[in-house]
Amino acid sequence: MLKIILASSSKVRKKLLDENNIFSEVRPSNVDEDTIKISLLKKKASPETISKNLAELKANKISITDKDNLVLGADSVIDLDGELISKPNNRNEALVILKKLNGKKHFLISSVCISKNGAMVWNYSDKAALIMKKMTDDELTNYLEKISDEALYSYNVYQIEGEGRRLFSSIEGDKNTIMGLPIKKIKQYLSNYK
Repeated sequence: MLKIILASSSKVRKKLLDENNIFSEVRPSNVDEDTIKISLLKKKASPETISKNLAELKANKISITDKDNLVLGADSVIDLDGELISKPNNRNEALVILKKLNGKKHFLISSVCISKNGAMVWNYSDKAALIMKKMTDDELTNYLEKISDEALYSYNVYQIEGEGRRLFSSIEGDKNTIMGLPIKKIKQYLSNYK
């Protein structure tokens, strides 16, 4: 059986791999995402480019020291009219993000990278389009009160397979991409890996 190393502490991503019979060992990369994002934003990088770069950096960092194993790095960001929206650090930030997204269309971008011996061997990015319903501040606050801290910090503010589904009037795209891992493409790559 092929084993991969998941360069992430995301329980959601680990669960998706497990559910798809991909044996993985968790080894978080602990990449300083904020510093990298700031640097890339100064260079006018798009949210998708930032997501791809972070996924690759995470995979490569673990892959350098863990020779001969495949390492999977992943990153998800929100693109609101070209503006990068990152995961919140607390509930106040989450409310600010929800107010920004309120009544608008945005894209959730999930990028993945597989590296071996310190270099990328495969990568993929997928995008889902979501339109958030127009909601009152009280409705947004009530939503935040219903979700756990883990869900809040794991899913870019909304847990699409749970309470978060009711925030949206329209969702176009793969649910697994929204959850942070375009698993079909990963399985496709791994099934052809020699």
